[in-house]
Amino acid sequence: MAMQCGIVGLPNVGKSTLFNAVSSAKAQSANFPFCTIEPNIGTITVPDVRMNKLAALVNPQNLVPTTIEIVDIAGLVKGASKGDGLGNQFLGNIRNTHAILHVLRCFDDDNIIHVDGSVNPVRDKEIIDTELQLKDLESIEKSISKIHKQAKSGDKDAAKVLEIAEAFQAYLLTGKNARTLEMEPEKRLLIKDLNLLTDKPVLYVCNVDIDSVNQGNRHVEKVKKSIAGENAGLILISAAIEAEIAELDSFEDRQLFLSEMGLEQSGVEKLIHAAYKLLHYFTYFTVGVKEVRAWTITEGTKAPGAAGEIHSDFEKGFIRAEVISYDDFIHYGSEAACRDVGKLRVEGKEYTVKDGDCMHFRFNV
Repeated sequence: MAMQCGIVGLPNVGKSTLFNAVSSAKAQSANFPFCTIEPNIGTITVPDVRMNKLAALVNPQNLVPTTIEIVDIAGLVKGASKGDGLGNQFLGNIRNTHAILHVLRCFDDDNIIHVDGSVNPVRDKEIIDTELQLKDLESIEKSISKIHKQAKSGDKDAAKVLEIAEAFQAYLLTGKNARTLEMEPEKRLLIKDLNLLTDKPVLYVCNVDIDSVNQGNRHVEKVKKSIAGENAGLILISAAIEAEIAELDSFEDRQLFLSEMGLEQSGVEKLIHAAYKLLHYFTYFTVGVKEVRAWTITEGTKAPGAAGEIHSDFEKGFIRAEVISYDDFIHYGSEAACRDVGKLRVEGKEYTVKDGDCMHFRFNV
């Protein structure tokens, strides 16, 4: 499963600096609005110490971690829903992502200009919220017109969809994001094709100064109050610190730098873990002498669905899964040892995969 997150925010809040620091791609960054015009796509390797421990036991030919794609999308301004700035392009790019990483400027620096002249992350958030809500309303209004005709012809399914779409329309008109509307998951699925922008999971990334990266500051506290009840994530990152970490070549140097800064983990690690939690993702492993590999799936995935992440034939012809928990694999040291003590389990189609499971799939197509 290729997770794709879009980094969004007003111009000059630190999006491209953060993108450059955490991804393998390099976006242009400069102290003026609309520096990023085309979406830059970078890849972040998901850090997982469990892979290294498994590899130390198996000594595989290849080690393949899972990754996240990060899309750095052009800055947004008031009026984007009507095409101002780079609005339509921005909104088209964000529609394809699984989650939104909303970067908010939470630091004061007179040397870095702000598109609206002052630092106010709550105002910045509301500007983007409004533009996304307006675009969602536009999408819903077009859909309602089509669905209404189907419902009038006696289509009962269309009548259900129409009722849900109108509920979202009314809610958005109150100035609230679609993700905060309480509704049964089954009903929400009926309008999934609308791909509403404000229904996507969001992680607010507060870009703070170096001194505020641990405890936050007054700007962060205002953001926390603003998003209360929104069921969103929030993390503190200093893009300036991440840029310095990105310049260090070795793991040891990066760890030493973090220690000197009083940090337990880098901003990119915090971001990845928060994004996984936001999307209810976790990792299982395939372990062998040819390859130790991490695979990303959602919580609640059954064994055939997990097999399908490797290849669709694995899911279609699924017979069984051979499963060893990560803790057992590490404790006993090998697949053979786990088998000898009865720690290798044979699971069927109804098995729900757990975080850290080490799995082999048997299939027949």
